[in-house]
Amino acid sequence: MFPRSGTKKLLIYLRDFMEITGIKIGRNSLSNLLRSNGLLVKRTQRAYRTTDSNHSFKKSPNLIKDSPITHSEQAIAGDITYIKTDDGYAYLALLTDLYSKKIVGYCVTDNMRVDLTKEALKMAHKNRMFPEVETIHHSDRGIQYCCPDYKQFAVKLGFKMSNTTQYDPYENAVAERVNETLKYEFGLRGTAVNLEELQKAVAQAVWIYNNKRVHWSLGLKTPQEVHQNYDSLKYKSYSKLKKSG
Repeated sequence: MFPRSGTKKLLIYLRDFMEITGIKIGRNSLSNLLRSNGLLVKRTQRAYRTTDSNHSFKKSPNLIKDSPITHSEQAIAGDITYIKTDDGYAYLALLTDLYSKKIVGYCVTDNMRVDLTKEALKMAHKNRMFPEVETIHHSDRGIQYCCPDYKQFAVKLGFKMSNTTQYDPYENAVAERVNETLKYEFGLRGTAVNLEELQKAVAQAVWIYNNKRVHWSLGLKTPQEVHQNYDSLKYKSYSKLKKSG
């Protein structure tokens, strides 16, 4: 289910199975066992997307830079990445909750027109669990997020727009990291035959990511668990996590 998980997380995922079977093994022993069988994850050279921010559209101020994120749906971050299929390139737009790391909206199409990001935002708006919360929509300065059509659409749905102020990837690190996780840890990179097959694979990967994949930054809980229980679960704020890495 998690083919590129680290050894620590594998021990957590295998905990129930090892209790039932009576297997006892530590992290170092498991790592050695995986290495001897050629099962350790190999480093992958990643191709980084370049954001098309060479446009004249007005950018919004960065509303999350100095603001602690303390609850679900306080802020969501958007990013777009490409995925190769046998038919050519497809494009994945994701919206991730900055507090819970839950993917709240996504869309996969064969082009990068603004409808790609609008469909992802529609899903995020429809899936809100706390509609009374005013949500910041943060993103890089890509043309899809800054064009008037998209900004007006987002504001009409009740979102407050926020853009990175620099080209520094850390200003939108959570969104970019989740994109990479789906591509590299869930095997979406270059595996689909066509767009329809990729859309099904992304839907499955998003569900597993939200409901089964634990995060160290969430106290080894899943995004869904933290998202719906933010009022009773206490974690470090997003701003503190940025500084500590």
